[in-house]
Amino acid sequence: MSPDASILHADLDAFYASVEQRDDPRLRGRPVIVGGGVVLAASYEAKAYGIRSAMGGRQARLLCPDAVVVPPRMSAYSAASRAVFDIFRDTTPLVEGLSIDEAFLDVGGLRRLAGAPVDIAARLRRTVRDRVGLPITVGVARTKFLAKVASGVAKPDGLLVVSPERELDFLHPLPVERLWGVGPVTAARLRDRRIRTVGHVARLGESALVSLLGAAAGRHLHALAHNRDPRPVRVGHRRGSMGAQHALGLGPRSPAELDAILAGLVDRVTRRMRSAGRPGRTVVLRLRFADYRRATRSRTLAKASADTAVVLGAARALLRTALPEIDRRGVTLLGVSVGNLDGHEVQPPLPFDAHPGAELDAAVDAVRDRFGSAALTRAALLGRESGPEMPLLPD
Repeated sequence: MSPDASILHADLDAFYASVEQRDDPRLRGRPVIVGGGVVLAASYEAKAYGIRSAMGGRQARLLCPDAVVVPPRMSAYSAASRAVFDIFRDTTPLVEGLSIDEAFLDVGGLRRLAGAPVDIAARLRRTVRDRVGLPITVGVARTKFLAKVASGVAKPDGLLVVSPERELDFLHPLPVERLWGVGPVTAARLRDRRIRTVGHVARLGESALVSLLGAAAGRHLHALAHNRDPRPVRVGHRRGSMGAQHALGLGPRSPAELDAILAGLVDRVTRRMRSAGRPGRTVVLRLRFADYRRATRSRTLAKASADTAVVLGAARALLRTALPEIDRRGVTLLGVSVGNLDGHEVQPPLPFDAHPGAELDAAVDAVRDRFGSAALTRAALLGRESGPEMPLLPD
């Protein structure tokens, strides 16, 4: 790890909503919701009312009747992201994109050329504001983990530097949810044992955490609680998975409706996999229930594939196992991803006799790959809103 606080985590604030407020002066200072049926993003003025991403639009409007609801404009968000990443790369060649609105930057070798990291971070924020017109928060620390924590604490539109001599003084009073990997379930388990802060985790000891959470999670959280994170900023790192999700809002969903949504998501994901030449082996189903708890289920394929029928078959099997829990708890989000991506060329489609309907599946994939997703639509998806396709960083 660097001896200096020289890693920046730069994160655009309420990105989609900020772009809308930038482009329409009438929205500035007002609560803004992007997306109607389901909230895709909310401005900080809207968040103050308790509105959050993936919330049902009806519930959001009940919380804030005066909120302005605008449709998403994915092309505008992609253009803004490209402009911001150009600034990142002008700042340092060591940029690791995490999503279209956040990245790590290593500025450790730029002191003689560009000044101290805090000065570089301040200049970066000014440049993004002046050239792109968007607010951005930057955390600066010695590790990637702590830089990301710092930016989260500094939001919105802030700058926070955690110097090496005060790292643990800053980190240990924070709630356990600030640790990467601590979601609602893990946080509840820790809080049940009166482990509420990062400092409590650090004092618990690695063996006790392993006993409580398992070997991998226990060691991981113990290291983070002491700010041990040796990962460098990686340039040109290819993503390990590709996925898509659909927020559903509240209300009952039939198995047939969920199956149709799942098929649309798999179509979207496998098309991207084939375009990138990256088949995958692990199919993951992601669920968020009506109580906002989440669950994942996965299945590993016999060999890596980007064939729609193969991935959809695995995803459908996972969905069938989840239907009893969905019936009990309701579902507000359905997602699918494929991990363990290979960097090799996509394997040819399965032989036509490999499964019923394989010939038609292969033909559908070929048409959609050549002419786009709108060229051919599954009958089960006719008349259904598939949701916007989120802009992504290049693979």
